Amino acid sequence: MKKEVKLVNKIKRLLKQLKCPKYRNHFGPKTYEFYVHLIALLTRAYCRLSYRRVVYFMDLIGIRCPSKSALQYVASRISSNFWNKLLEITSGIEHQIIALDATGFSRTNPSFHYLRRIDGKMPKDYVKLSVAFDVKQRKFCAGRIRVKLAHDIKDVKYLLTRVIANILVADKSYDAYWVHDYCTLRRMEVHIPLRKTRGKSTFKSMSNRVISIGKFDEEIYGQRSLEESGFGSVKRKLGNSVNSKKAPAIRSDLYSRLVCYNIFLGSVVI
Repeated sequence: MKKEVKLVNKIKRLLKQLKCPKYRNHFGPKTYEFYVHLIALLTRAYCRLSYRRVVYFMDLIGIRCPSKSALQYVASRISSNFWNKLLEITSGIEHQIIALDATGFSRTNPSFHYLRRIDGKMPKDYVKLSVAFDVKQRKFCAGRIRVKLAHDIKDVKYLLTRVIANILVADKSYDAYWVHDYCTLRRMEVHIPLRKTRGKSTFKSMSNRVISIGKFDEEIYGQRSLEESGFGSVKRKLGNSVNSKKAPAIRSDLYSRLVCYNIFLGSVVI
């Protein structure tokens, strides 16, 4: 019960820093404070439970919890801006080296043994998660979730506007002239390997991309692999698939896992 009090106090401090209202709905019934909903959602993500099971689990340990439908309603109403602010608080405001990358989470979790028995095809539909990851602190700084597939480079501005960093590292899929120009405006040093088109590289003379390639450091770029370790930790510890069907619920599901990683797993070597 002592750890429960610590978690409650930590969530209350986070909401106080965000200046969140005491109750989620100003006009609704004042039965549960917002921190109770948030604790239930983070517990669900950390323990890999369903909405119904997390309500039962919270009742078992003596915590008064909203109903299953109330949790689903609140989860679908929490905006991505709120989750990104939580990631910012739990990871820090200023960062030295930021890595950008994306990964996928399956929307179904079939048994591979059963698929082999029936000669079934592997499911190809998945949810895409793009993140900015602090390789020094091993924490997620910002994220964006897409239910429909899109290129990694489309989320660059969305992620970089939510972090303050000195150095950016990313793989070849982020190599574009406008990315280097945007990072130069934000005074960020870029380390992205050269992307080749049809075996031959194309350059614009004295562009920011050419200047960045001339300063490319293999040792700094090698730290990008720590972001892959972060993705692996999230998928192993918190699950590699989502059970929610609608986009708002999927968004809260994955964001809550990133917040749990920052709070509970970010400082732990896994």
